[in-house]
Amino acid sequence: MKISNAKGLSGTVSIPGDKSISHRAIMFGAISEGMTEITNFLEGADCLSTISCFQKMGIEIERQAGRVLVFGKGLHGLCAPSATLDVGNSGTTTRLISGILSGQNFTSRLNGDDSIQKRPMKRIMTPLQMMHADIKSDRGNDCAPLTIRGTSLKGIHYQSPVASAQVKSCVLLAGLYADDITSVSEPSVSRNHTELMLSAFGADIQTEGTTASIIPNPVLSGQKVIVPGDISSAAYFIAAGLIVPESEILIQNVGVNPTRDGILRIALQMGGKIEKLNERTVSGEPVCDLLVRSSSLHAATVEGDMIPTLIDEIPVIAVMAAFAQGTTVIRDAAELKVKESNRIDTVVSNLSAMGCEITPTDDGMIIHGGRMLHGNTVDSHLDHRIAMSLAIAALAADGETTIKDGECVDISYPNFYRDLEALKK
Repeated sequence: MKISNAKGLSGTVSIPGDKSISHRAIMFGAISEGMTEITNFLEGADCLSTISCFQKMGIEIERQAGRVLVFGKGLHGLCAPSATLDVGNSGTTTRLISGILSGQNFTSRLNGDDSIQKRPMKRIMTPLQMMHADIKSDRGNDCAPLTIRGTSLKGIHYQSPVASAQVKSCVLLAGLYADDITSVSEPSVSRNHTELMLSAFGADIQTEGTTASIIPNPVLSGQKVIVPGDISSAAYFIAAGLIVPESEILIQNVGVNPTRDGILRIALQMGGKIEKLNERTVSGEPVCDLLVRSSSLHAATVEGDMIPTLIDEIPVIAVMAAFAQGTTVIRDAAELKVKESNRIDTVVSNLSAMGCEITPTDDGMIIHGGRMLHGNTVDSHLDHRIAMSLAIAALAADGETTIKDGECVDISYPNFYRDLEALKK
């Protein structure tokens, strides 16, 4: 994929549905009674993996123009799959579905691509095993493939060492099948889509501070779910509008859940010109349109409780920092090492190749901004967020940039390059 310098960006973009919410709508619809109707579902590879897994367990799912229909069979209505459940590249599918599968009356096996077979699953295996789940890594390396033999689960109070919505959601979903209340406490609050949506489906979930608790064996009922636009996808257009001169972009239908909106807070802290318009609530989630204009950015420190609210946006924040005046420090983000790629290494190596003065640290990076970047050949490492971040850097860099394996954006945003190109003046 080749991206050239842009003289300015102008126009309106409506980003695809939120990936996290799309995954959950399929899963929760499948274990509910009756039909769930999902509009603005993200038709990306990861979410299609979730659909495929539940279809293999006997759930009828129809994909229609503009919506997805899930015909749920209730909490105990899944059937034993006749083959391995293929999660593709999706860590969300792998970790959340493991909680559901742990409480079934059958054995299942999860596997995915080369990347997913390297991503750490001990973080969900530990709490699930504390709940008496029978979950094992087939190769004994705490990674996929995983074999899960459904069993009777015990309610626990799990103190998670990391603030991770995937870990929290996995444990809460297993808690649906437990014998008592299940609680998860985190160091800081991670994204709360599971709590909001499961409550809407009829689960009894209570949250207090950094702890979420669920009462087992609810009757879940199918719902109409309107998926807001994914702020993680909007982040690339936010960054582009800020760093490309002579730009003004209206980004429509963006989910701005406060457990996810760290990118907005950091962009404003860096001096970004961003206005929230048409604020509203959609299916329990706060949504608005964002008007973004070219800005003179300055450095910021990104750390602490802010990290869980923007962990997926750190690569594009690093791009913003490269064009900002001063030194930006990102810390407390060791989680970046276990994403689709080691995002500390891949961000540093690629931005360095484009002329950025950037240094890796054990838990983040230090970016000395304000230097002009130049086009080069860079490598996505098959990581969709790295590819999209590099595309934004290329818009504001001199010359042309070639992104190896740039088509990996299909995982979360199949029309990304088309939408980006349409904004060029």
